[in-house]
Formats: sequence, C-alpha cells, structure tokens
Amino acid sequence: MLSIEALGAFVAIVDEGSFSAAAERLNQTPSGVSRTLSRLEKQLGVALIIRTTRRQELTEEGRLLLARARQILASLEETEAELSASLAQPAGPLRINAATPVLNHLIVPHIAGFMQAYPLIKLELIAAEAVIDLIEERVDVAIRAGALTDSTLNARLISENQLRLVASPAYLKKHGAPKSVADLRKHTLIGFSNVASLNLWPLNNGDSAGWPVEATLNASNGETIRHLVLNDTGIACLSEFLVREDVRHGDMQYVLEDQSLPWMQPIWAVFYKQGALAPRIACFVNYLAKAMAQ
Repeated sequence: MLSIEALGAFVAIVDEGSFSAAAERLNQTPSGVSRTLSRLEKQLGVALIIRTTRRQELTEEGRLLLARARQILASLEETEAELSASLAQPAGPLRINAATPVLNHLIVPHIAGFMQAYPLIKLELIAAEAVIDLIEERVDVAIRAGALTDSTLNARLISENQLRLVASPAYLKKHGAPKSVADLRKHTLIGFSNVASLNLWPLNNGDSAGWPVEATLNASNGETIRHLVLNDTGIACLSEFLVREDVRHGDMQYVLEDQSLPWMQPIWAVFYKQGALAPRIACFVNYLAKAMAQ
C-alpha cells in the first residue's frame, strides 16, 4: 500500500523542483527525500521522475500518479479540517489567490480580524494577475473581480462595486475637467492592456450603453492604473474599492458623474468543490462576504 509520506514527498519534489527544496519544505534531508522517492518507484515498479544533473522531468507514470496524489492529499487535508471543525474551530492551511489590487484593497484590510476570529487557520496570500488553475496551483479559494469564464468551478457572489471614472485634481486643473463624453477624446485615457471588457466605460454612447475607450496608455492591472492616475497621468475607469480612499483623501475625484451609468463589477469567491466545502474555506468566504457588506 502506498504511504501518505511517500506521496507527500513525491508531490513536494515536483512542486519545489528539486530534492533540496522539497527537503526544506518537508523538514527532512535531501538524501532522505531521495530515498523515499526511490522506495516509491521500486514499490510501483516504474520510474516517476527522470533526473539529470540540470533538471528533472515527470514520466507518463509520474504525471498519472501526481494527479492522483494531489487528490488524495487534498482529500486528507479536507478530512483533517472537517474533523478539527467538529471538535473545535476550523483549522488547517488556507491558500488564497487574487489579483494584486483585489488582494491589497479588498482582502488585506480584513485579514487581521479573520485571524483573530479563526486562530487555528494558517493563511497564505498569493498574488497573480492571470487566472490560474486552482488545483494545479494548490489554491483553496480565489477572489476574482468581473465576469467569470470557467464554468467548472463553484463561485459565490460576495460583493459588488461600482465602476467610476477618476482623475487627479492636478490633472484636471492642468487639462480641464471634461464636460461631456466627447470631451474625453481630448484627454489622456488610461486603459487595460489584457482585459478588453474593462475598456468599455459606463457612459452612454448614442443608442447603446457603454463607451469603448481608445486608450492613450495601457497597463496590465488596476493597481498600476491607480498609481498612474495618482501621478497626474490621465483619466481612468476603476472599481470603487480601488479608489474610494483616494477620493476621500482628495487625491482623486470622480469624473462625469452626471453622465455615468451605474455599472457594478461583481466580486466572486471561486473554489473547487467535491462534496461538502471544507470548513476552513467556508468560514473565510462567509467572513469576507459579511465584512464587505458592512
């Protein structure tokens, strides 16, 4: 019978990319990790990893085992968390993924309160601008803003934020505040380089709703665009959670408020679910939804 220790060592070697890094993660010696893998390969009668002096590569058998090993270890982890929850509070590791702006402005402000409420949960916050594979990256829950494209995952709507046009007071003083949508063509407009839907601004465009922006400057994420606005570069359209404090402090102001449409950007908690949702995940999603509603 395959041992959990051997499967854990195999997954760690693949994830970390080397025996030494896997050993550090497992708090073992590199030679001990190597022996564990050798015993596993001998038990199965196949090579799992082809090792050279420069790199290591999974065999076909290794790829098959890796997928099964991840499922087994995840199932055991969920069982441990569920048992812990039945005895006391939710416990165990919790890996949370989000784009940098969402992480910094929506999640981080609530982390201290969550850790105080659930001291047995060990959090890891992971910033990634691109949409990731939750299973492959070993992520428990992702917080995503905007429309969802992956229908294979479970999602819960936890908040909504209005999209707002913003600029800095210094920029508007120098270039003049636009009085109409047509006036925007005279300004430096900042758009998104990798999400075309975010370059449709909530403004009336003749008979249709939404004004497609021909940006003068593009950036890959909202945090960078926010800093461009703060540095008097131009006008942008951002979710309110990104700019609320800047507006409150007078570092930004809303633009064309009387002509803007009340478009809302959904905020989702996305997770992979087979059977009951692990308590450590459920309590985080519930906590975040409640905190954002206040």
